[in-house]
Parts: sequence; structure tokens; C-alpha cells
Amino acid sequence: MSRPVRAILATATLTAALLPLTGVQASAATGPYKGLPNGTKTAKTLVIGVDGTRYDKLLTADAPNIKALMASGLTAPSNLYANPLAPTLSGPGWSTIATGVWPDKHGVKDNTFAGSQFTLYPDFATRLETAAPSASTLVAASWNPIADTVFHGTPDLRIDESENDTKTASDAVDYLTNGNPDTTMLHFDEVDEAGHSYGGTSTQYAAAIHSVDALVGQVVQAVRNRPTYAAEDWLIIVTTDHGHTDAGGHGGNSAVERQTFQVVNGAGYTAGSVRYDVKPVDIAPTVLKHEGVTVNPAWQLDGKPIDEIVPDAFDALRPSLQTRVDETGIPAATKGFTHTPPAGWSIDNSRMPSGGVTEWRGWAFATDEFWTAAQLGQSRETNVRARNVFAVADSDEWDDKTHGTGQFDSTLVSPAFPVSGTQATISFANNYKVDGPQTGDLYVVFGTGTPQLVKSYRSDLNSFEKLTVSVPVGATTAQLQFRYTGTNSAFWTVDQVSVIS
Repeated sequence: MSRPVRAILATATLTAALLPLTGVQASAATGPYKGLPNGTKTAKTLVIGVDGTRYDKLLTADAPNIKALMASGLTAPSNLYANPLAPTLSGPGWSTIATGVWPDKHGVKDNTFAGSQFTLYPDFATRLETAAPSASTLVAASWNPIADTVFHGTPDLRIDESENDTKTASDAVDYLTNGNPDTTMLHFDEVDEAGHSYGGTSTQYAAAIHSVDALVGQVVQAVRNRPTYAAEDWLIIVTTDHGHTDAGGHGGNSAVERQTFQVVNGAGYTAGSVRYDVKPVDIAPTVLKHEGVTVNPAWQLDGKPIDEIVPDAFDALRPSLQTRVDETGIPAATKGFTHTPPAGWSIDNSRMPSGGVTEWRGWAFATDEFWTAAQLGQSRETNVRARNVFAVADSDEWDDKTHGTGQFDSTLVSPAFPVSGTQATISFANNYKVDGPQTGDLYVVFGTGTPQLVKSYRSDLNSFEKLTVSVPVGATTAQLQFRYTGTNSAFWTVDQVSVIS
């Protein structure tokens, strides 16, 4: 289905809920330049979306403007979800970027936006307007549903560009030159169109990246040409909503369809740096913090401001990760697993039978690109709340090779975290998936005491857990034990583990 047809479908579905489509949509607020109020902030943000852009093809493309932003800022490649969380489509993708939550919260599963929860999880421009009504917010999108629906709340000015990237860029240049927006969201569509028409490995796709890069350059130059630029604090982010197959198209769970990236350029971002723990949900809270808005925990965002994301002990394992041993579906050159835990952590495999698939014999530490490639379509692509390297117990894959009598039975043991007072909070990213006989149990050990059951997992749960436990009098340490058992069942992943009192 072509982009215009998809746009018509999405718009028709929601016409009753939208403002009249007149090309330019403005709220009641008006201002000194073409319906855009005059901005009030020194902090300025520009978010540029380049639809359907594969990260691997961006790296090889003639894209000097985006690459200049990469060279002088942060680049963060990452992977998207896939079904059953949501397909790799634009509706879910841009909703994730705008709201700072994953599809299981914002509710968008396709390009009709049916089931969306934008009232509960509004876009970042709307949150900015709510917190700072005098802020000036602009949205200009080549794919109209972004302006019509995704940024559906109270941005000051929303412009439907109707598949015209050149006009998107010229309108942005106009407003950045003659107006004073505080936060600007742009969307370009040509790369996605080329992907659908010619495929992700085509010369036309590479040419489209080059073409849109030139438009990005025009917009960035308009920012830098502002007479007030030297006194302003600009944050520029370039991102995408999904990738494309080699033949063209997206929506599935292949690695190239799930590709995404965040290029972040501004004060505090090290030139030429690369991070693997930054995700699309981090864009919205990063924009809000830059604009002086405190992210409220009650919003239940999945993302964090990038400067607040702290690598955990598992992430330090990335340089030592290994290539496959028994697995055959994982690319031979991909480094992505180890059984060697970081300092202070251990794995108890005393109950594990011998044999099985080497990579998954007991708890392992892995990356998304390695683990999901073991077998597509079994919900591994839903592990979105983990960042970079995570711990995984996968009885399904382990069982694919002959092993000794008995079930998978392995325990991941944490360091002894310091505690004080009467209560402590155990936090971790959690994805527990059931597909057959299995158990997951979390225990805590205070000091030299006996393990105490904190929580048992027996049904699917994809969340960021925060569990409160009572600290015994005199206890100064708390150690966690994650015990997983299963027989050709599914998996348990944990990440970002902490105990705070």
C-alpha cells in the first residue's frame, strides 16, 4: 500500500476527531509570524524524522549533513519491537518517538491509529505546551497523520505537507528564519517512498537518503543562520521510525526492518560518541528536559532523558561478547553473548543438565541483535525495556540440542547491594514470557540470611519492575537471586538491576 493511500486511510478513520484539514492547522494561539507564537525560551529543540531509513544504509550513503551531526554529537543505533508488541509500521513508530512510551502503552498498532491512548500519553509538544503555555511549538510533516494525529494535542502550529519533502524543508527554514519556535518537529518521507518502490538496497534508496540529507542541511543551516543563534542552546535530533527489507517494505520482524537510530547533537554530547543504550522512547523526555520540563514519574514514560541513562554492569560486557557456537540462524560475524558475568555477579548452574545449545545453557548475557536472531517470531522482539546488554534465560533455544535428563534450571545471582533503613526498592527491566511449563522466582537475601521470595512469575509480564521489600533490623546488604526453570518453554530477561533504600 502506497504512503498516500495509507495516509488517506488513517485520516479517514479519524476525521471526526481532527481539526478541519486546511493544509495548515493552528490552535487558537496566534503569534507574530504566520500563526506561530513568538518563542520564549533560550533552549531550542529541532527533531527531524527521516522516515524508513535503515541505519546500515545511512552509514554507506552520501549524507554529509547528517554525518556531520553524527561526527559532532552522539549516535545511538538501536532496534525496534515487532509483533506481537506492534509491527514495524509508521503509526507505531512515530507514536513511540512522540510519546516516549512503547506500543503496549500508547496503543497504536498500525496506521489507522485505532486504539491509540494519546490522552494518557500525549506527544512531547503537547506536554511542553501544558507545562509552559508560552512556549512556541511547530510540527511540519510530509506524512499528514503525524501532524493530524500523532501530535494531536496542543502544538501551536501543525502543517500537513502532503508528501512534499521540499515544502517541509522550506516551511521549516521560513519559520526558523522569520519566526521563533522553541521546539520544532519535522518529518521527511522520500526515503520511505523509495524503499517501498525500489527496495532498501537499491540505488534509488541511497539517492533518496542523499536527497533528504540535503534538505536536513538546509534546515540545520537555517538554525545556525539565526541572528540569535549564539545566545541560544540548540538540541538537534535526527531519527527514524523503522527500516526496510532489501526488496522493499516493512512491518515484519527482520533485522533490517527493525533498525532505528538517534543522532543527538547539542551541548553535553561528546563528538563522535556512540551509545547502544539509547532508544526512540528517550527522545520525548530528552526534549522535555532540554526545554526545562521536569519529567513526572506519574506519566509512566518508558524513556529517560539521555543524560540520565547510566550504563549498568551488564553493558560493560559488550567488548567481550562472543560469536555463535551452536546457533545457526545468527550471522556468523555477530558478537553478542557471553556466560561470563560482570564483577560481583554469578550464575548458579548446579541444577542444569549437561548439554543443550551452548549459547543458552543457563543464564547468559546478550544483545538484542544476537538473541532475537536465534529465532524470529517468538516474542523476543518484545524485549524493548532492556538496554544494550541484558541477562537472559532461554529454555526454548537451549532445548534445541540434545542435553542430559532434566529441565533448564539456572539462577542469576547479584552482588550484595548496600541497604539501610526499613525498606528497599528492587528495580529492573523485566520481560517474562511463558510458552510451556516454566517458573520464574525472584528472591532476596539480606546479609547472611536465607532467601526470601519477593515475587513469582507465572504469566507474561513485560514491564519495568519496582518492588518494595522490608529490610530486617541490622541488615546492611541485599543480594538478589533470579531463578528460572523451564522445559522447551520461553524466556526471562532482566536488565538495569538495582536495590535502593
